Amino acid sequence: MISPQQATPVRRRPMKLNTLVTLMLSAVIVLVLLSVHMFYFFQIGAATRSQLEDKAMAVARTLAKSPEIQQALRLPPDRAAIQPIAKAVEESNNLLFISITNMDGIRYSHRNPELVGKHFIGPDIEPALRGNENVSVNQGSLAKSLRVFTPVYDAQQRQIGVVAIGISLEAVTDQINQSRWSILWTILIGTFAGAVGTFILVRVLKRILFGLEPYEISTLFEQRQAILNSVKEGVVAMDDRGEVTLVNQAARQLLSDKMGSSVVSTARIYDASVIDQHLQEVLNGGRARRDEELNVNGRLLLSNTVPVRSQGRIIGAVCTFRDKTEISQLMQRLTGMVNYVDALRERSHEFMNKLHVILGLLHMKNYAQVEAYILKTANNYQTEIGFLLEKIKSPVIAGFLLSKINRASDCGHRLTISDASYLPDSGNEQQMAALITVVGNLVENALDAMSEQTEGEIHVMLHYQNGWLTCEVSDDGPGIAPQHLATVFDKGFSTKGEDRGVGLFLLKQQTEHLGGSVSVESEPGVFTQFLVQLPWDGGTKPHD
Repeated sequence: MISPQQATPVRRRPMKLNTLVTLMLSAVIVLVLLSVHMFYFFQIGAATRSQLEDKAMAVARTLAKSPEIQQALRLPPDRAAIQPIAKAVEESNNLLFISITNMDGIRYSHRNPELVGKHFIGPDIEPALRGNENVSVNQGSLAKSLRVFTPVYDAQQRQIGVVAIGISLEAVTDQINQSRWSILWTILIGTFAGAVGTFILVRVLKRILFGLEPYEISTLFEQRQAILNSVKEGVVAMDDRGEVTLVNQAARQLLSDKMGSSVVSTARIYDASVIDQHLQEVLNGGRARRDEELNVNGRLLLSNTVPVRSQGRIIGAVCTFRDKTEISQLMQRLTGMVNYVDALRERSHEFMNKLHVILGLLHMKNYAQVEAYILKTANNYQTEIGFLLEKIKSPVIAGFLLSKINRASDCGHRLTISDASYLPDSGNEQQMAALITVVGNLVENALDAMSEQTEGEIHVMLHYQNGWLTCEVSDDGPGIAPQHLATVFDKGFSTKGEDRGVGLFLLKQQTEHLGGSVSVESEPGVFTQFLVQLPWDGGTKPHD
């Protein structure tokens, strides 16, 4: 038997957009209409009664200003001059009674002709006899009614009587109910108009949302966010107003500065000006830019920027990019290892040749020369390979330096490593890549500068102390002119022709990105010396 805890819950079917919007708008419309109806239901009574009072008062004032009424009030009540006039007005306006009295309250007209000449019943006539209009609810000889009173004045503005008009309370109640129920037609018409509007709104929403239901839209949004945050490529989207609308997690990491703060906001890409420029150019020009290398905060990014079109109109641009620095660092490390292996292979061949020399000298029994040759070979090994491996603990940097030593030798020059050098191994790939960039560019520039002279010398010193690495590269080449010292690190600056001047620019950029510094001193025809300081995550120098 399956327990209630083990039973699989039944998933409710999501509500469709048509049903959801219809129910929501219908609820709003019904609530508004009912609220209005309830408000007027309670207010319509007072409004209808006030309307009937005004109507009765208007009839009373009209009769009070009638010359026939004013002349008849000077005659005795039994002359019956007023009764026909009052009866005609009473029937035409559906009134309960019209009673016109003199100043003594004696009736000149009444619905019941037998009451003509008798006193008006009810104290509510007293204010009108004193010249004041009055409204009251009272009962006289007829049914209980709403009664209005207005004084009658002659031509000399002397009060000569009162006009009293009564409206049956049943008529008042019927009028109020009729007014209240007429609101129902308003509610029905409003409901019909709301239903038509809801139908049109649902059709428009479905067309705007491409026929998708709300749960489908939410599912697509969740999938989109998961995909964008799971891919390693950075994605930045910009709308047609130049505002950033999308930045995934990978983009925030790739575009973060060295302090870890993001350079991307919801409006602009402030520090990543290259990406911002590419997005703006694609947005304005409409031409895609593919497989371009960008340098952002010391990172080498491979980017693709394409326009986003809708119905033939550009509505935005999207830039996708991935970090090429990691690949470059791995390639540099692999190149260093390959150089290290190649250097050892070359030394191995040289060592085999030297063994053959020793074997030949032994066959010739020339032991004195054998001894001298072995000592010389051992000293050379200690000087070159042994010294380098002892001072440079990183196999990548050691292999790289060995390759540069061989490269300098092939060019007819000499590259030496300072006796004071010491470099511990580092696990920081950015620092390793920066050091290879520094040493490689400076050595190649020195070899290029000494290409027209013979027996040039390049001196390299790598000294580590208290978390900082000092790299000094000097040569005895032609030097740098004093006017060029301030611009030697500018991008594109070179005295060797066009399409050059990138190496020293990248060197300075990567160095400063890690928090280091670079400087240069030169005396034309004598020497050139570059001094670079880098933070280095290595150990401390061992005690001798």
